[in-house]
Amino acid sequence: MGWGKGKKPVPGAEPARTRLRTLESPRMTMVAANTELVQADLGDVTLLGTMLDAIVPENWPPDLYDREPMEYALRQVADPAEHGWSFWYLLTSEKGESEVLGICGFKGRPNAAGSVEIGYSVLSQFRNQGFATEAVERLVTWAFSHQSVVEVCAETLPHLKQSIRVMQKNGFVYTGSGSELGVVRYAVKRPDRR
Repeated sequence: MGWGKGKKPVPGAEPARTRLRTLESPRMTMVAANTELVQADLGDVTLLGTMLDAIVPENWPPDLYDREPMEYALRQVADPAEHGWSFWYLLTSEKGESEVLGICGFKGRPNAAGSVEIGYSVLSQFRNQGFATEAVERLVTWAFSHQSVVEVCAETLPHLKQSIRVMQKNGFVYTGSGSELGVVRYAVKRPDRR
């Protein structure tokens, strides 16, 4: 069965879940973005819901994940070297019906120094429930499973206290100014490199 935006199952629709790359966390299934998913996200969220076998809430997409980041992600997933180093859709797995609750992922593969940047955004109705913290924890673990990664970093605005708290709960520490004016940077080192 498939799901549309804020809708119940689409009878006869068959999800593509068998082809999707997934990671599990205690309360979520994380699905790696691919070309088909991002194209659906850009044009037909009903199809996105069917492909993910999940309800897509009416207020999708989450903050800071509008058309421009989606188009960036589409270019990113087209590059085989970037597979897994893009974003992952976050789906609830606690109840009988999965629901898309946000995204979490990387802004590209690790650089030559072994640093990779992570970002995340969760729909308003799923905030303050630990989902972003759980997603970041899972993807930091995934990143450190690659020997070339020695650091995972994230950037945010200093007034986004919830975002900073997600980083702190995952062991990130303040490292200074970010790559853009007014942005701050946090990072966590690989456990065997601390």
